[in-house]
Order: sequence, then structure tokens, then C-alpha cells
Amino acid sequence: MDLHVTIPSGLHGLELKNPVMTASGTFGYGVEFAPYGDLARLGGIVVKGLSLKARAGNPMPRIAETACGMLNAVGLQNSGVENFITQKLPQLPWQETPVIANLYACDPDEFAELAGILAAEEGIAAIEVNISCPNVSEGGILFGQDARQAARVTGAVKRRSGTKPVIVKLSPNVTDIAEIARAVEDSGADMLSCINTLSGMAVDIRSRKPLLANVIGGLSGPAIKPVALRCVWQAARSVSIPVIGIGGATTAEDILEFMLVGAHAVQIGTANFMRPDCAFRLVDELQQLVDTLGITSWDDFRGSLDIR
Repeated sequence: MDLHVTIPSGLHGLELKNPVMTASGTFGYGVEFAPYGDLARLGGIVVKGLSLKARAGNPMPRIAETACGMLNAVGLQNSGVENFITQKLPQLPWQETPVIANLYACDPDEFAELAGILAAEEGIAAIEVNISCPNVSEGGILFGQDARQAARVTGAVKRRSGTKPVIVKLSPNVTDIAEIARAVEDSGADMLSCINTLSGMAVDIRSRKPLLANVIGGLSGPAIKPVALRCVWQAARSVSIPVIGIGGATTAEDILEFMLVGAHAVQIGTANFMRPDCAFRLVDELQQLVDTLGITSWDDFRGSLDIR
């Protein structure tokens, strides 16, 4: 079967060669991973979170290994949106593979300004809005935990995004993810991506100190996949817009699990730290698995989980 995926979105959806995407914050600006595979073979490249101005991020240490996963409190270190546009974007194969910009800001107006800047760039296929980063002390997490705040940010970005599809990245650190999903859909979101990391921490009993200088960070990796599957399933059943799955996928089987519960595509995150060629390798492995299982249509397979 041809792995091509269409993620519908009004007049301007996303056309992916395959459903294998990269997750923001785990794949740099994309150019860093060019030595490990052909970037043009990926379904989509989601770059690290961009802010209006350069950010130094959190103090060290800001990554800690955990059982079946990792904690990070990088703090959205980035060189700023203008540097990305002039220095990084020209190096990406945006003519062949959709490049999605991930945005971080501290208020709706700032989100809107960022969206306006990126909406003018031909090389940007879509905008992913990070309303739920748990490792930045200024407060991105507030937007992702409150339906009204999430709707405000979504509306602000949508008004400035032009023809670019707006993907809202949801947090699992909520009571009811379906409520947040419906709120951002009602405010104009074209797609959802879920989930962001879970809030967590780790400590050292010998030094009696936290393993992260920020104390609290975002938990990711295979440990969170069951939570991610549940969230994707609930979100996909609650809205009519497409959902992109994220959370602990490391194998072709994982990708199909996310699609079975309703995802159109799957972002690969923490696995890129374990094997920088992982996303590239999964494209081939997914093709082999789909052929072995006799899957002939994404439309027929997607969301076909039998819960009777």
C-alpha cells in the first residue's frame, strides 16, 4: 500500500508521504538530523519550539533518564523565529516535505504575532501551537489546562495564520482532554496533536537533590504511550478535526496503534534521542508491517478499533 496520508483541513490540509512525523523539541531544527537519513523521506518535520526572541532555556541539568522514558526541562531554548527563518528554514527540504513550525509564547497577542510572522513564509506548511509546555516557569501550562484560555490562544493564532493550518498541541495534564479539544476546535483549530509530556520529577536520595535544576519537567518516552493512546482516542471521538498522535512511539507497531485509535499521523519524539535514525528507519518498517498485515487503506484502518 502507498503510505501517503492526507490530513484534511478546509482548503489547505497537509499532504504527507507517510504518517511518520517528528515531534517538536526532539529533532532540533531538523537540519541536525540530516546526517542520519534523508529528511525528504519523512512525512513531516516539526521543528523545535520557536519564540519571538532567542531563549537561553533552563539551567543545567535539564535532562534525566527515567524508567522507560526521560524527563526534560530544557525550557524551550531556541535562537528566535527570525534566526530560524533566515538560517534554518532554507536548509530544510520544505518543497518536498511539510515543515511545521511549533510556537511558544506567554500570552495570546505574542502567539498571534509569531503566527503572523510564520504565516508569511512559503516554506512553512502549518503552525503547531504549544499551549501546554510543563517545563517553562513563566506559565505556558495555564493555557493548556483551561478550556477558555486554550480557546483564546487558538483564536488569536487562527486570526493571524492566513492559509496555514493551525495545529493545537494538547496537554495530558488535565481533567478532561475532550473538553479542551472541543474548545480549541470551536475556536478554529484545524487539527490537534496530542499529547505533550506529562508533568513529573525525579530525585537523588544520596544528594537529596532533584535530578533537574528546574525540579519539575516533562516525562516522555514509552512509559507514557498508554496515556497518549487514551488521549488520542478520547480526542478523536470528541471532535471532527484530525488528530496527530504523540507519546512514546518507537516502533512501526506503535504507529499503527495510534492510527487504530484515530490518529492521522504520528510524531516520533524521545526515540530520536535513543537512535537519531529512528524516524527514517520507521518509514521502511511501517511499509513492511502494513504489507504484512494486509492493510490497504488508511481511511479504512484509521479509528477502526473494535470496542464491542
